[in-house]
Amino acid sequence: MTLALEIVFWLACALIVWTQVGYAVALGVLARVFARTRASASAPRESSLPHLSLIVAAHDEQEVIAAKVNNSLALDYPRELLEVIVACDGCTDETAARAGDAGADLVLELPRGGKIQAQDAAVRQSHGEIVAFSDANALWEPDAARILAGAFEDPEVGYACGQVRFVRAAAATGAADGATADAGAPNQEGVYWRYELAVRGLESRLSSITAGNGAIYATRRETYIVVDPIMGHDLSLPFNMVKRGLRAVYVPGARAEEKMVPSLAGEFARKRRMMSHTWPIVLRGGMLSPRGYSPGYALMILSHRLLRYGTAALHAIALVANIALVALEGSRAHPVYVVTLDLQIALLLAAALAGVLPIRPLLIARYYVLTTASLAAGWWDWVRHGTEATWEAAEGTR
Repeated sequence: MTLALEIVFWLACALIVWTQVGYAVALGVLARVFARTRASASAPRESSLPHLSLIVAAHDEQEVIAAKVNNSLALDYPRELLEVIVACDGCTDETAARAGDAGADLVLELPRGGKIQAQDAAVRQSHGEIVAFSDANALWEPDAARILAGAFEDPEVGYACGQVRFVRAAAATGAADGATADAGAPNQEGVYWRYELAVRGLESRLSSITAGNGAIYATRRETYIVVDPIMGHDLSLPFNMVKRGLRAVYVPGARAEEKMVPSLAGEFARKRRMMSHTWPIVLRGGMLSPRGYSPGYALMILSHRLLRYGTAALHAIALVANIALVALEGSRAHPVYVVTLDLQIALLLAAALAGVLPIRPLLIARYYVLTTASLAAGWWDWVRHGTEATWEAAEGTR
């Protein structure tokens, strides 16, 4: 009994350490040794720029849509090669009118069907060789479209995502990002996001990324994939592109920014909602099938997606096994298991204390605990009542 518990405990711990730390370290080593030399994506010459359709799916975004359209039209991209499309997903406010007044080339007023269906409708109406996508609250830097389009000069690339930087709601545009956000802010998303972008860059150098983001990404029009409306593009498109023999790449020079959810409760709710869309992709959307993956990319999917999404279960297994090991042995329990149990309890206590003493180590502990819990909460939501295709803007991000 004790031996079985020890195996379960150490296996759970090893998988947690691998997916959270070891994987990134291994990528860094492999990238130094095996990564093919690839030129960084840069803005192509104007004579070779493709026609680009920039699509913004919006639901009741009247407060920000004009600024988004103005930002899109101000991009350093030839106007005759740029098409701005706003796909209004069952809007009940002035989103459509304000998008048209701001100069959008095409405004689609659609019945409520969710973000994916709005994007599908816009792609059908678009004319660009490249179809790019963005959120209504995400503002692109002037050269972002040129640099993003430059990734497709490589014929192997079917999907490219840029770098999204999160700014505090009170920060001036461009004044702060995940790296410079207030260390005492309740939501420590910036810490996680810097780590995630570093891992994404290594994945891109070695093979293909395992996930993108909704603020700034693009595909070739002919390789655009229609997915189940409850399955977002961020996770579905990269691995599906790989299955089709194409690469999904990260282009850090193509930058956008959007407001961060100000509170940790809001961040928990956002990640919980995201995970309710993620689990269908993982369990029945094709991610689990290795068909079309290279061995290296299959290991990436296992390490950075499947194990990471299972982290809540792994932590629960490690804690229960650790408690059992200490309880069964009583005063004869091995000191190692007493220490590991103390460490797990300390993590939970640190998360609880962050509400009283908001210093950065405690805030990071609380962020980690709650966002890990959101993985399980999203799974529970999906199992209990399924996932709606529609979505609402996250609190405080407009």
